[in-house]
Parts: sequence; C-alpha cells; structure tokens
Amino acid sequence: MILVDRISKSFGSLSAVREVSFELPSGQIAGLLGPNGAGKSTTIRMITGFLTPDRGKIAIAGHDIQSHATAAKSQIGYLPESAPIYPEMSVRGYLKHRAKLYGVAGRDIGGRVDHAMGQTRISDVAKRRVGHLSKGYRQRVGLAAALVHDPKVLILDEPTNGLDPTQIREARSLIRELSEHRTTLLCSHILPEVERTCDRVIIMAGGQIRADGTPSELIRSAQRSPKYIVEVRTNPSAGIEHALRTLAGVPGVAMSKPAPNQPLDANKGWSIIELEAEPGENDLREAIAASAEDHGLFIRELRTLMPTLESLFVQLVDTAAEPVPGQGGEVGA
Repeated sequence: MILVDRISKSFGSLSAVREVSFELPSGQIAGLLGPNGAGKSTTIRMITGFLTPDRGKIAIAGHDIQSHATAAKSQIGYLPESAPIYPEMSVRGYLKHRAKLYGVAGRDIGGRVDHAMGQTRISDVAKRRVGHLSKGYRQRVGLAAALVHDPKVLILDEPTNGLDPTQIREARSLIRELSEHRTTLLCSHILPEVERTCDRVIIMAGGQIRADGTPSELIRSAQRSPKYIVEVRTNPSAGIEHALRTLAGVPGVAMSKPAPNQPLDANKGWSIIELEAEPGENDLREAIAASAEDHGLFIRELRTLMPTLESLFVQLVDTAAEPVPGQGGEVGA
C-alpha cells in the first residue's frame, strides 16, 4: 500500500534524505524511528505529498504521489503531532468539516462521521466542544478526522505524545484495531510503544535507513556477541581488578569491564562486571562460574545480558556517519 523507492531530498547543500526505500503491505503497522535530524519528518512530508522528492518514487495504494496526487492523497489519513483541531467546534461539526475538505459526497458525510466516531469510540462526546475534551479524547478526534474519508493508509505522527499510561494503552489497542485492514506508518520516539504496537520497525539516522525488520529480528541482530552480567564478591584487598583479570581469562571471553551501575554494598567487596564473549561463542555461564570458584570469587548473580530495541537504536545512531554538506544532515526534523 505504501511504496517508497530510492527517494532523496536536499535543502541547499544539505542532504536530508538519501536513497530511502521501503514497501509496506496492507494490514502492517510499521514504526519509523530516528533521532532529531534523522530524516523522518522529511520522509513523512514526501509520503504525504507536502514535499516533492528530488529523486525517486512514492506510490500510495498504487497511485503515484506526484503524477496522480489527488488519487494518492485521497487514500491517506494523516494525524500530525499537533493535530489542527478547532476548539470552538463541536466534535461532530469538526468531523463534518474535515469530511467536506476530503471531498466526501454530501449525502455520505453523516454516515462517514458516525462511522469514524464509532471506530474511535467518541460517539458519546459528539455534541461537546473539542476544546473542552481531555488530551486523550482530542487525540481520538484527530484520529477520527484522519479516518473520516475511509483511507487505505494511516500515517500517525507521535500518536501517544502527552497521554497518560491508561490513555497510551487505549491508543495502542485502538491503533491495532484500526490497522487491521489498512497500512499504518507510525512515527514515534517512544521505543517501548513502537515495540509493543508495530509489526515492523524502520530506524533512520543521517538521512538513511540503518535497520529494517520486525522488533524481534532487530533485537537478535543487535546481539553480535553474547554478553553476561556477573555480580561477584572478592577479597576487599584484591578489589575489582582481581575479578576483572580472572573473568577476562575465561576461554571465549573477549572483554571484561565494570558495569555502569555498581551495587550499594560495593564497599563490602561486591562488584558487578560485564563480560562480552567472542563472536560465535555458545553459552559461557558454566565456564564463568567454574573460573570464579577456582579463583575464590563468590557469585551472587550470573545472567545473560539481553539486547533491547533501545540498545540497537543507540548503537545505530552513535555509529551513523556525521552529516557533511552535500552528504548528510536535515533541515527541520
């Protein structure tokens, strides 16, 4: 339903988006992640037709966004981060207004509005002024406005921003329900929400796609080498250096270092050490425990350190090439 084929966009000497490609089928919820300046907002503006790519192609439900702009845009429901909602209008009045702007036939407007309110569970506030609603309800009104013309594609920019935990759970459930027969592209900086909501995650940095896959696939890819957390007690006179040297000598261990967060009872000889295995090594926990025992180290905890989407995100952002004139960077976001 969304085809993005090698699109690029520059602003003067700064390249905001470089050779970005992806395809999203119907029924898929994809999350677009990236730090400020990654190229996310520029990419979204091109997909929604607000910006024209310098190169490349974008198609929405089979319609080219440039050569068949009207047909393509009619299939997009867009909820920006700051939804353009008029506070003095009633919910029903506002949705009727949006339906007219989308070109919905007059005879169909009432039914479309009722259906959109039912989908987003706001029928009970249809007569209330938008400005008198809670943040959560206003966000639902914005979502109903994006749905009122029955689009095949939903693009949601920070849909849970500013919501409380209960509202976030409700929004997550609603997004998944509404996306069952649509293609949904969700932009967010809240990594746990993307992981819980999306079937697929696309990470951008420096104007390029750095990773693309399901959350579980991306997390597995982040584990290049197994890592372990070991909490040990040593002789206070020997200190943590003795434990570091001992555990670094375990066959298959590539590196040992103090973990960032040391225990509260560190003054009693307890230390937390992070170990990284050589690539391709299998489970080293038995070898680690045996070596510790042989060298007089008492282990209180030994566990595998599992990668997270957040750790992958940080890794990709940190290793992304610094933008230079004509090759990277972004204007706007």
